[in-house]
Amino acid sequence: MCLAQLPIAYVDVRFCAHATEDIDKVVEAVQTVLPTDQFEDIQFNRSVLEGHYGNPITFFEARIKDKEIIKTIVENLSASLGSFDKDELSRTINRCVDKGSLYIRLDKQAAFQGKIKLVTSDPIRIRIRFRKTKRDDVIDACKEIGMLQ
Repeated sequence: MCLAQLPIAYVDVRFCAHATEDIDKVVEAVQTVLPTDQFEDIQFNRSVLEGHYGNPITFFEARIKDKEIIKTIVENLSASLGSFDKDELSRTINRCVDKGSLYIRLDKQAAFQGKIKLVTSDPIRIRIRFRKTKRDDVIDACKEIGMLQ
């Protein structure tokens, strides 16, 4: 896939580290999803929120616009998502695509073990914003970049 032809405008990455989690280990898990050699170039905004019982939750978010980093993230996701997860994403794609964006949730615990897989709770949230906004165009682009079977 040529960088100039990459149909993606940006990628948003969001995740939380709960009071019971080691922040450094959560960040290390996220590095499984993001390009390790370019991780230092990604600027995360960090804020501390209060949980339901008053517990602190550290919230991280970043918008990535650098084409090389985006390409590496997409290639890593496409190569690392297993066929089961790609099938699941294909089956639920209409719930995962909205207004030109693909929303996926990745398992933090699995990422810490070096694996990339989909999950519904306590995820690493990834939003891939495509240049085209029609649902069919986004789905076609997802197939083209290898995110779907």
